[in-house]
Amino acid sequence: MPIAPRKRAPRFGPFSNTAVNAADGLAGSPDPLHAEAASRVLRQFRQVFNSIKKHFQQVEKRAGVGGAQVWALSVIHARPGIGVNELAQAMDVRQPTASNLVKSLVDHELIEVRRNERDRRAVQLHLRPGGSSVLGRAPGPFAGVLPEALAGLDTARLERLENDLGALIAALDTDARDASIPLGHH
Repeated sequence: MPIAPRKRAPRFGPFSNTAVNAADGLAGSPDPLHAEAASRVLRQFRQVFNSIKKHFQQVEKRAGVGGAQVWALSVIHARPGIGVNELAQAMDVRQPTASNLVKSLVDHELIEVRRNERDRRAVQLHLRPGGSSVLGRAPGPFAGVLPEALAGLDTARLERLENDLGALIAALDTDARDASIPLGHH
């Protein structure tokens, strides 16, 4: 007589085992092959998100600031005098998100904001010694492990992934504005 698999105690949260335990209810399919495929994909997402989470925890532990802040510092370091709008473009975030990052970095005395001599409304961002120190302590990649991993994939694979994730996003009915919030921003 085969031994029945042990049931795990349910945990709650967006990536909990509750979803796996109830996998036969995923997408309304009673098909066990479908349920197992959904469970495998869910576990893959857990691996991705936990890898990202571990990286950002290491960044914060070693650098003392969050991953999005380290990324912003690295962009400012690479492009001294960059403006807030250009920072937003470089990080692929909305301008208010970049402004909030800049405010936090100024408050922590990691960057300084200088007025442009020609256009006093425009600002230029420059690293302060504390910002350089943070970058020296931060483990790379500064933009995060996911952007680096994605950049290493070939174009055909990226296009397939984009299409498949597009279908998942449509099923989740998410807010499109969430796409412009960096993962390491909290």
